[in-house]
Amino acid sequence: MAKHNGSRRVSAVAREVAEHASTLTRLELELAALEVKRKARAFGMGAGFGLAAAVLAVLGVCFALATGAAALATTMDVWLALLIMTGGLLLLAGIAGVVAVGLLRRSTPIPKKAIREAKLTTEAFKR
Repeated sequence: MAKHNGSRRVSAVAREVAEHASTLTRLELELAALEVKRKARAFGMGAGFGLAAAVLAVLGVCFALATGAAALATTMDVWLALLIMTGGLLLLAGIAGVVAVGLLRRSTPIPKKAIREAKLTTEAFKR
């Protein structure tokens, strides 16, 4: 009889532990969800401010180029100053494009090392 009563206590304790584990898991999931929401909101705000900074930087570069054209226009015709600035910008864009194409050709998105390791692992399992 004492043995039977002890097994009831053990089962009740086991049930209680399972309930606590379930509650703990649910609370941890809620905490994780709240943390992800908070971090996503912060990321969104950071991305928004980063985009605003990029737009303002582009505008700043445009004004700097306009200032350069205006400075050149003090010594020559306005159309010639603008043409020189346009040519310089197109030259820089061409150089950047050539560099970009070269870098993109060298960087293949195929993970060659990982594929080689997977093949070696597959061959090892076949043996």
